[in-house]
Amino acid sequence: MELAGKTVVVVGLARSGIAAAEFLAGRGARVVATDGKPEGELAQEAVSLRDKGMRLEAGGHRKETFRQADLVVVSPGVPWNAPELEAARAAGVPVIGELELGYRFLKGTVVAVTGSKGKSTTTAAIGAMLREAGGDVRVGGNIGTAVTGLVEGSTEATTFVLEVSSFQLEAADTFHPKVAVFLNLSADHLDRHGSFEEYARAKARIFARQQEGDWAVVNADDPGVRALADEARSRRLLFSEAVLAGDGAFFAAGQARLRRGGAEETLFRRDEVRLPGSHLATDLLAAATAARLAGAPAHAIARAVRAFRGVEHVLEHVADVGGVAFFNDSKATNVDAARKSLESFDTPLVVIVGGRYKGGDFADLLPALAARGRAVMAIGETRERVARALSATVPVVACDSLRAAVEGGFARARPGDTVLLAPACSSFDMFRDYAERGRAFKDEVGRLLEGRRG
Repeated sequence: MELAGKTVVVVGLARSGIAAAEFLAGRGARVVATDGKPEGELAQEAVSLRDKGMRLEAGGHRKETFRQADLVVVSPGVPWNAPELEAARAAGVPVIGELELGYRFLKGTVVAVTGSKGKSTTTAAIGAMLREAGGDVRVGGNIGTAVTGLVEGSTEATTFVLEVSSFQLEAADTFHPKVAVFLNLSADHLDRHGSFEEYARAKARIFARQQEGDWAVVNADDPGVRALADEARSRRLLFSEAVLAGDGAFFAAGQARLRRGGAEETLFRRDEVRLPGSHLATDLLAAATAARLAGAPAHAIARAVRAFRGVEHVLEHVADVGGVAFFNDSKATNVDAARKSLESFDTPLVVIVGGRYKGGDFADLLPALAARGRAVMAIGETRERVARALSATVPVVACDSLRAAVEGGFARARPGDTVLLAPACSSFDMFRDYAERGRAFKDEVGRLLEGRRG
C-alpha cells in the first residue's frame, strides 16, 4: 500500500486517529486530520498534529475535503455510515478503518479478541502468557496502543494480541487473525449499530478472513456466539465452564484443562487465579486456550496466571475506607457486564450505575440487587431510566456528579460493604471515555481516604 505523496484524511482525533495520522505522515502521506469537535475541545496531542506538518480541520467535516482525498482513514468512534464517508465513497475514494490500516503494514501473527465483555482482561492475559513464553509480543488495538502504533519494527516472528471492538470490525476488510477469540454476545452499542442483529454481524467479522488452518476460540455456553462461529471457515475450539465431551477447554477438578485430538493437559489451577468473579476465571480460560494455540507452552501459561492481577478499570480494588471496600469496574459499559460485576461479590453492595444509554434492560440487574443491593447511586443521562427500572427493589439516589455518588454511596454503606462502580452505560455524557471515568472514581475514593486520615 503506497502512501508517499497521497492525500489522506484521518477522521476522528482521539487515540486511534492521532496514531493513524502520525503513522501516515511518517510514510510520506499528506495528512488532513479532521474532527467534529472545535479545536478548543481537542486533546493537545491532536492540536499538535499541525506542528508536525499536518493540516487540521476542527469543528466539523468538509465533504469536499473527503471527495478530494486519495484515502480516508476512520477512527472507531466515527459512525461507518457518516455522510462525509458516504460522500467519499460516492467519489470513488477508498475508506478504511485504523485497524485495517495498521493490519496492512504489520508483519507477524495476529491473535484477536472480541466479545461484549471481558475483552480487555482476555487480551492482556494472552499477552502476558505469550510474553512469559518469550519473543516479540505486542498488545493493543481497542486497549492501550492503537494498531498503527504497534507496527514499527515488527517481523514475521512478532505476535500481535489485539482487542477488537464492533466499531473496528465493521470497518475491517483484509484483517485476518490466525487465532480469533469470541467471548460472548449481549446487547451493546445499539445506539451506534441500530439493532442487535447489526451489532452481532459486526462482531462476527472477526472470522471473515480466516481460513481452514486458522483457529476460532468460541464460548460453548453462548448460543449466539456458537451460531455466528458456525459460519467461519476456521477450525473451532470451544471453551466452557463445564466439562466438554469432545475437544475444547474447560474446568474440571479445580483445573483449567485443554483437550485436543484425544490428548489432555492442564493449563492452570483455578485456585491460582487472583481475579474476583467467576467470569474473569472463564476469561483466563479463553486466554489460555488462545495462547496455547499461538504457541505458548502450558508451564508458561500457568506462570502467567499466577502473576496476573487483571487490568485497570476491570473489577479493580481501589481502597478500603472505614471498613468499606471500593471497586472500580468502569469498563462494565453494558448491562450484562454490570450484572456479572454485581454477581462477583457476596457482600452488601452500593452500586454506582448510569451514564449514556446504549441499549439493554437495567431490570436485568434486579436479581443481583435483590440479593445483595443496599442502594444504587444513579448518575448521568440515564438517572431517571435507572430509577424507573430499579427503585421498586432497591433505594435509588439520583446524583448530579460522580463525587456526589461516591460520597453518598460511602454514607449509605456499612463496614463490610462494597461500593462498586459498575455503570452499565458508556461514559460520554460526563467523561471522555471509561478510563477517565475510572480515574475520576479513584480520585474521589482517594479524597475520602485522605479525609479520614486528616
